[in-house]
Amino acid sequence: MSVGIVSAGYIASAILFILSLGGLSGQESAKRAVWYGIVGMALATVATLIGPGIANGLILLPLIAIGAVLGYVVASRVQMTEMPQLVAALHSFVGLAAVFIGFNTHIEAASVIALDEAARASLNGFAATLAHKSAVELSIMKVEVSLGIFIGAVTFTGSVIAFGKLSGKVDGKATKLPGGHYLNAVAALFSVGLLLVYSNGAGIWPLVLMLILALFIGYHLIMGIGGADMPVVVSMLNSYSGWAAAAIGFTLGNDLLIVTGALVGSSGAILSYIMCKAMNRSFVSVILGGFGAASGSVMEIIGEQVAIDADGVASALNDADSVVIVPGYGMAVAQAQQAVSELTRKLRAAGKQVRFAIHPVAGRLPGHMNVLLAEAKVPYDIVLEMDEINEDFHETDVVIIIGSNDIVNPAAQEDPGSPIAGMPVLEVWKAKQVFVSKRGQGTGYSGIENPLFYKDNTRMFYGDAKKSIDALIPLLA
Repeated sequence: MSVGIVSAGYIASAILFILSLGGLSGQESAKRAVWYGIVGMALATVATLIGPGIANGLILLPLIAIGAVLGYVVASRVQMTEMPQLVAALHSFVGLAAVFIGFNTHIEAASVIALDEAARASLNGFAATLAHKSAVELSIMKVEVSLGIFIGAVTFTGSVIAFGKLSGKVDGKATKLPGGHYLNAVAALFSVGLLLVYSNGAGIWPLVLMLILALFIGYHLIMGIGGADMPVVVSMLNSYSGWAAAAIGFTLGNDLLIVTGALVGSSGAILSYIMCKAMNRSFVSVILGGFGAASGSVMEIIGEQVAIDADGVASALNDADSVVIVPGYGMAVAQAQQAVSELTRKLRAAGKQVRFAIHPVAGRLPGHMNVLLAEAKVPYDIVLEMDEINEDFHETDVVIIIGSNDIVNPAAQEDPGSPIAGMPVLEVWKAKQVFVSKRGQGTGYSGIENPLFYKDNTRMFYGDAKKSIDALIPLLA
C-alpha cells in the first residue's frame, strides 16, 4: 500500500483526535466528540495494518477481534461508579505495552546488529529499519527505548495502585516508606545513570534494573498521594500514558503514535494543572505526594449533627423559591442520578429555580458528576461550575448535598491546620438551609471531618441517597 495513503490516513486520524479532545470540553458536544475518537482510532488501525513494514498482518486480525470483544464485555459490565478505576486500569495497559515494546526493540536490534551485510539486506519491516540506522541513530534509539520503559513502568505500577485506591482495595491515605521523597529521587538518579550506561553499549541489564526502579517509583509515588487527590492522580496518569505512547512512537518510527501520545500527554498534564489550581495546590506538591497530611493541629469541632426526615426536607423544599443541588460520589455509589433528575423535574414544574453546583474535583474522575447528570437527562444549562455559582449561595433558600464531603467543607477556609486548607470549596453553608444526604456519620474519602454537618442551618438526611430522594419526591407539593 502506498506510503502516501497511509500518511493521509494518519493525518485524518490525528485531526479526528484533536476534534474529539476539543468536543469533550462541552457537555453538548461530548457525544459527537466520542464518535470522532472512535472513527479516528478505527482509521488509524486500518492504516497501520495496510502500511509498509507490517509482515503477516492477517495474524493481527484475530488478536484485534479478541481485544474488541473483551473491551466490549468489560465496558458493558462496568458501572458508572467504577469508571475511574477502569480508566486507571486502562492506563496501566498502555504503560505495560511501552515496556514490552522497549524490550522487544532492544532484543531485535541486538539480533540485527549481529547479522552480516548479506543477511541484513534480506530483512524487511521494522528489522530492515533497524539495519539501516547509523551509530548515532542507534544511540538515539537507545534513549527512546530507555524513556519508553521508564515512563511505561512508572505508569503501570502507578495505575495499579490508583486502581486499588479508587476501588477501596488499597488504603486511600497517603503512605510513604521511611525516607519519603528521597527514595524516589535516588531511584530517579540511578535510572539516569543506567540510561547513560545503556547508551554507551551495555547489554540488557541496565534496562532490567531501570525497569525495577521505575516500577518502585510508580508504586511509591502514588502510595504517597492522599485520597482527596485521586482525581488529579487519574488525570496525571493519563498524561503519563500519553508520554509513554509517544516514546513508543519514536521507537517504532510511527508518526501517529507520536502525535497521539503528545495530545494525550499534554492534555492530561494541562487538566492536572487546572485541577490543582482549582484546589489551590502546587502541581509539583501534589504529584510528589505533598498533599494528604495535615500541616498543623486541626480545629476542634463543637456541636452535634442533627438529623431530619423526609417530611422535614419536603416541607423546606415546598416553601423554597431557589434550590441548589450539590452531587458527589455518594450519588454515584447509590446510583441516585435518575431519582435526582426526577426531583429536579418536579421542583421546576412547581416554578422553583433549581440549579446544580459542580466542584472541579467532585467524584473520582474529572467530569464524573457531569457524566452522571447527563446520563439522567438533567438539562445542561442548569449545571454550573463552582466559579459560576459560589457567589449565589447566600441568596439560596435550600441546598441539598448528595454524597459530597470534602468539596463542601468549610474547614478549607476556616482551619489553617486542615489538610485541605486553602482549597476552594462550594460555600454551601451560606445558604438559608442545608440538607446533607449521606449514609452515616463517616468522613469523606480524604478522612477529614466536616464542620458543615454541625452548623445550625444544616440537617443530616441519613440513608441511601436513592431511597432518600425517592421517599422525598411524593411529598413535594
